[in-house]
Amino acid sequence: MALLPENMSFSRKVLPVIAIVGLLFAIVFIWNGLPDRQLSSPANEPPRATGELANAARVAGAGLVEPSSEVIDIGTALPGLVTDLRVQPGDYVEKGQPLFMVDDRAVRSRLQEANAAIGEARAAIGEAQSAQATAQSQLELYRNVEDTAAVSRAEVIRAEGDAAAAQSRLQLARARLAAAQAAAQSAQTELGRLTVRAPIRGEILAVNIRPGEFVSTQGGGQPFIRMGETRPLHVRIDIDEAEATRVKLGAAAIVSPRGAAGTQVSAKFVRAEPLVVPKTSLTNSASERVDVRVLQVLYELPDADGLFRVGQQIDAFIPARDTGKESKSAAAQGVAE
Repeated sequence: MALLPENMSFSRKVLPVIAIVGLLFAIVFIWNGLPDRQLSSPANEPPRATGELANAARVAGAGLVEPSSEVIDIGTALPGLVTDLRVQPGDYVEKGQPLFMVDDRAVRSRLQEANAAIGEARAAIGEAQSAQATAQSQLELYRNVEDTAAVSRAEVIRAEGDAAAAQSRLQLARARLAAAQAAAQSAQTELGRLTVRAPIRGEILAVNIRPGEFVSTQGGGQPFIRMGETRPLHVRIDIDEAEATRVKLGAAAIVSPRGAAGTQVSAKFVRAEPLVVPKTSLTNSASERVDVRVLQVLYELPDADGLFRVGQQIDAFIPARDTGKESKSAAAQGVAE
């Protein structure tokens, strides 16, 4: 080449140098691009079985903490503006305790009108009874006159008509009284329904309304108040349908909060739901399958001093049935036959 000295060969001296430099650059690039293979502790401790279940047959499942009464969504029987809110999240209420109140001015006006109508009807009844007594006395007087020439037939007929009219007015007044009393009772019932009360004894979990907001019976959004019995708490564990037959129903389960496998409690068996349902509680695991059905098993959590809260995800291990003995006995029976 013209740029190189005459005594320097490009293919013998320059090209090997370029190759060596490229090789060194590739080694440095690959070395810097290698992933960090240093072992480190996981951010969240993975779940593991301990104690007797560590080396025993078991079924693993994930679940959610819920109230023992399940979550109750509180609505309203009548629409209107919220005038008073009596609770906040975390309050523990008794059955029948007021939670919030809806504007009752219109209903109270109807109640006053009905009470006024009751008073008017009772006055009309008194007047009708007095008129009936007078008309009846006049009629009896005419009927007791022995001299037919002293009282004409027309006067007797008129007295009979007055007595019948007084009886009709009395019946009408009594009917108006019954209608007014029914209207008052209806207004009183609606007045009671405008005060929303706790259906059970439990804890207020969420409050999604504020004084001045309009509440409707149609719903469609968040429930106005969510509550449930949290003493004790339950945990609803989802068991894959492929493992459902292995679960030893009635046995206690080992439960730990998600990400805290070292903290474990023993949960008492409550019941297994009779219906196998599609899986809805997701753990956000990359290997998780969502196209399965699950058996839901409920357990009662012990008092763990705030370790568990409603809606919290948990990991659980449940003892499995001893299927080995059953399969051996079945095989032995088959050989005997």
